[in-house]
Amino acid sequence: MIKSYALRQGRFTDAQKKAYSFLAEQYLIPFSDQKIDIQREFKKNDINNFSVTMEIGFGSGAATAEIAQVNPDNLYIGIEVHRPGIGRLLWEIEKRSLSNIRIIEYDAVSVAQQMIPNGSLDAVHIFFPDPWPKKKHRKRRLVQRPFTQVLCGCLKKGGYLYMVTDWEDYANHALEELGACEGLKNLYDGFALPQSWRPKTKFEEKGIKKGHGIWELFFVRN
Repeated sequence: MIKSYALRQGRFTDAQKKAYSFLAEQYLIPFSDQKIDIQREFKKNDINNFSVTMEIGFGSGAATAEIAQVNPDNLYIGIEVHRPGIGRLLWEIEKRSLSNIRIIEYDAVSVAQQMIPNGSLDAVHIFFPDPWPKKKHRKRRLVQRPFTQVLCGCLKKGGYLYMVTDWEDYANHALEELGACEGLKNLYDGFALPQSWRPKTKFEEKGIKKGHGIWELFFVRN
């Protein structure tokens, strides 16, 4: 299977290691080749009363934690393969006393295909995925068919897929791929307007300082 990510050697701080060691068992969902029961994972009695968002590649998790804190009645499943980022999000969870986040430490493609029940998500967030800028590496890009069709199947009717990137080429590519995905409809005429509720990430702020543009895509399952 072609992977849409490359494991990077990031610094795993003592605070991140401590958070991972003490909190992983409580907040991480082990990878499984069977569909999970989201209600059971969050210990909710009636999952129909809660909105469920899956975020793919949350990085340091600061923006994820902020969104979850502002929306305590919504549930968030974060997918990430980089352990320092997972440790940082676990630290944020403890610091902010959050109970509405769970994490899966595994490849997002396998998670979506094997673990997420069809029609179970209200939203999918993909913020600044690896752009794989070289032409020979574009096959590794996350937001393209057939994976976009898998994500569409995970969404409820009326659920949305929201992607943000600072690479114009990737933005155009994703716009074409999502536009060709059966069951998804662009909520805008082309790229989306900035969503005011999304916090800026440190990665995004660095890109803006370098003069990068920001492109947003917002598609709804019809």
